[in-house]
Order: sequence, then structure tokens, then C-alpha cells
Amino acid sequence: MQRNYFFMFLLMCCLSFAGVSAQDNKTQPAVTEGLNFYPNPVSNGKIYITSKNSLEKDIAIFDVLGKKVFQQTTTSKEVNISTLSPGVYIIKIKEGDATATRKLIVK
Repeated sequence: MQRNYFFMFLLMCCLSFAGVSAQDNKTQPAVTEGLNFYPNPVSNGKIYITSKNSLEKDIAIFDVLGKKVFQQTTTSKEVNISTLSPGVYIIKIKEGDATATRKLIVK
């Protein structure tokens, strides 16, 4: 279990140093093209997921230690994350074969 925390921490560091953001699709693999979310940072407790498809989306959010703190499957564009405390998280969105993993900041 501690090993998972280390890898999530390492992932966070790599994303931070690489300057990856939800708006920077040029550095992302083609498989995630068109699968994004906004706003980031989040201040109103809601995120909106955009994609080229209207398939079911699996959303998982992890804290910096790698613990899953939120999970939801939805076909809606709007996702309520108001239960999350302010901080830095990793969000993983899976829709069909496409997967997007990004840093999420909650204010």
C-alpha cells in the first residue's frame, strides 16, 4: 500500500515539473484528445467534462498520497465534487478507450 503512495507522489511531482495543465493538450497522447474538464482550479464545487463522445465516463479522484477520495460513473457533463477539501488531487477520467489523467486543484 505504501508503494502506491510513492508512485502517486512521483506522478504528482512529474506533472508539476512538466507544467501539465488541463488546457495543455499538445503534450498529451492522442488517445486523450477531446477528453477534458474545466474549471481548474475549482472554486464552486463542480467540474464540467467535455468529450467528443457522449459515452459513460468513469471518474476517479485521488489525493496526493494515492488514496481514492472520489469515484463516480456518469453520462452527465457536470460532476459535483463539493465534498472534496481544498487541495491538490489527481483526476482520472475514462470514457471508452480514452483515458485522461490530470492534476486537479480545489480551492
